Amino acid sequence: MRTTSLRVLGPRDVEAALALVDRDPVANVFVGARVHAAGLDTWRLGAEVWGHVVDGELDALCYAGANLVPVEAGPEAVRAFAERAKRLGRRCSSIVGPREAVEPLWALLEPDWGPARDVRRDQPLLSISTPPLVDPDPDVRLVRPTELDVLLPACIDMFTEEVGVSPLAGDGGALYRARVAELIAAGRAMARIEDRRVVFKAEVGAAVPGACQVQGVWVDPELRGRGHSVAGMAAVVELALADIAPVVSLYVNDYNTPARRAYERVGFRQVGTFMSVLF
Repeated sequence: MRTTSLRVLGPRDVEAALALVDRDPVANVFVGARVHAAGLDTWRLGAEVWGHVVDGELDALCYAGANLVPVEAGPEAVRAFAERAKRLGRRCSSIVGPREAVEPLWALLEPDWGPARDVRRDQPLLSISTPPLVDPDPDVRLVRPTELDVLLPACIDMFTEEVGVSPLAGDGGALYRARVAELIAAGRAMARIEDRRVVFKAEVGAAVPGACQVQGVWVDPELRGRGHSVAGMAAVVELALADIAPVVSLYVNDYNTPARRAYERVGFRQVGTFMSVLF
């Protein structure tokens, strides 16, 4: 007889959780980065991590914070996560992760949590582990801490354009500003800046020993169509491979044809499919 249970993971589960997320460092980098950095202390994470346990072994987990993110979750784990999420009520602003887990999870949650503001069912997950196929932009560099106020407006514009809501809502942007400052301080914010104007920018939002994930790719709208995204991303890949992780990844909306073409020219290849549900 198989025995299954669901419980909130704690510090004694860190080793098992890391083994689970490290099965696929590219797909699991968001949760993996948080567990590597903060362990499974709920207060430090700002989230719970639910563990699906089968015969005493951790089989899957789900990060439950501002985002709901299933990891290595099969059908049985998805049902267990959905039951707990329904009991607790929606506390997250999105559900995101591999489509094979997010799609059935959302099907179970939608009657209680729906409707969503947006459902993005097809988000190609891309990665590259070799030098870019095109020359990098030599003017793309790490953003300096003194340039926070230069970079921040571009980050706000990117977030609003991509997510559909402003990151300034609620607390006036204090948390978002702190997050951007944190990425700059960690050497994970890269940009081409000319006369205090951001031409191109991107950040490495999450990293584990095996992979990192790029987010926030943005080109000044007045300068789009001039190749800044291709050369800029080539520079980001070069910098990240040299100093952060051996694999660089990102996920993109399927309908964003210009971005997908740019990433393909740089050398990114699809390794999976993500899905996001936005509230």
